[in-house]
Amino acid sequence: MIKEKKQVWLPILFALVMVFGMVVGFNLKKHSSTETFLGTGNTTTVQEVLSLIRNKYVEPIKMDSISEITINELLSHLDPHSLYIPPINVEDINDELLGNFQGIGIEFQLLNDTVNVINVIPNGPSEKAGILIGDKLIAVNDSIKIAGVQITTDKIRHYFRGKAESKVSVTLLRNNQLKNITITRGVIPISTIDAAYLIEPQTGFIKLNKFGDKTYEEFMAQLEKLQKQGMKNLIVDLRGNTGGLMNEAVDIADEFLSDNKLVVYTEGDKSSRYEYKTKRDGLFEEGNLIILVDEKSASASEILAGTLQDWDRATIVGRRTFGKGLVQQQFPLSNGGALRLTIARYYTPLGRNIQKPYNHKSIEEYRRDALNGNEIIDTDDDDSTHKNHTFTTPKGKIVYGGGGILPDIVVTEDSVSLSKKMVSLYQTNVLRNAALQFYVSNKTALNNYTTPTQFYNEYKTPNNLWQLIEKLALQKSIAINTATPAERTYILTDMQKLLAKFMFGDNGYYEIANKTDKMVIKCLEIVNNK
Repeated sequence: MIKEKKQVWLPILFALVMVFGMVVGFNLKKHSSTETFLGTGNTTTVQEVLSLIRNKYVEPIKMDSISEITINELLSHLDPHSLYIPPINVEDINDELLGNFQGIGIEFQLLNDTVNVINVIPNGPSEKAGILIGDKLIAVNDSIKIAGVQITTDKIRHYFRGKAESKVSVTLLRNNQLKNITITRGVIPISTIDAAYLIEPQTGFIKLNKFGDKTYEEFMAQLEKLQKQGMKNLIVDLRGNTGGLMNEAVDIADEFLSDNKLVVYTEGDKSSRYEYKTKRDGLFEEGNLIILVDEKSASASEILAGTLQDWDRATIVGRRTFGKGLVQQQFPLSNGGALRLTIARYYTPLGRNIQKPYNHKSIEEYRRDALNGNEIIDTDDDDSTHKNHTFTTPKGKIVYGGGGILPDIVVTEDSVSLSKKMVSLYQTNVLRNAALQFYVSNKTALNNYTTPTQFYNEYKTPNNLWQLIEKLALQKSIAINTATPAERTYILTDMQKLLAKFMFGDNGYYEIANKTDKMVIKCLEIVNNK
């Protein structure tokens, strides 16, 4: 038996986010640079070598590839977060922070070489055209097959995205019947808030997945709504939030602090000290505030958590954060690509820089540690690295620098003993496939539940759900007939969360998940004991 983390299907997604998405001080609209890199007039040795290769080498050479290798090698000797973005990736990466993209408005996943619709954006182009959760997309524009062929998600996304008001036709399979539907593309919002609701009568819960250019606006809308519903306490969940735009984190901090307080400052060898301060009285300066963090909380998340910890405004709960204390700025390049270059370090109000050490290891090792969580310590009161970086808050509390934000209350990893066979159900998408198939087949009965709470309290798992999981597992050569009662309960609990997502969206998923979430339960204990 092995100890397996609760969210065992996240590593691939996290890999992409950690490499491309941890950006602080990069703002596409407000402060983006329009300059491109120009030569100084002096030919460097590197330029000489590239010129000789281009003009003299024995074989034909793709110079773009050679240049990209050269750039990446150069950046690998600087720091882990300076990054070259090839032209083909720039738009997608920028879209992640811009708050919207142009496309058809669905979420999909590839299961058995078939594109399965797992979410349809409300009031979006696909919903208006009649696309449903569970539809299997077979072809686009009549003749381009996207099912039963080797195809990447990037390629599929390319077919679905396009300018607003342009059209794309899709052939889909529903109830064993083919249908042709034409969809008019539109502007699709990308919400950075996964959930916002009253978890208890006077306690709000807001889950932030990143800091995009509309995060503050979205956050304020939810904060005001919860206050109108009687919220007196607030839990802000930053677990898994790898950062984004620094200004959005600063603006959110402003709502929890009084006017003219230092939130964060940045400083670098070629960047003078710049201070970000609160500009107004906050909307939620009073009331219990808890910030949830874990090892995947990084950069802008760490700014928000660190600032509120420094000012004794919030209780930080969870596990030590990632430890990214570097600021990047994105520069456009003449080839259509971009350079995201580290230009400064950031410091919390007490002067903490929380960048974890990276000089003693390669970029690959640093990123591998990030993805695997190898450096995360749950109960590290004796960690000498952090004891040597102590700071004292205005109320006398000791906080630490030197590598991530150490929570005020550490909650260890919520884990369960799963056999390798059970873990493989997550790794091979068996559970996602089972949840989707079960939802589509039982949609009428499931939709009789009107709220996530009712679904959680009244739903009785039918035997045929486990039988479906067993059947799909066998198709992947995984026999789970030896599952222990504890494993079976654990798997079926996760299945209920997935079904809730199909039924009620992300908000419903978290309403179900939070009822058994060890960290959230701890937060509620703190609130209720104050």
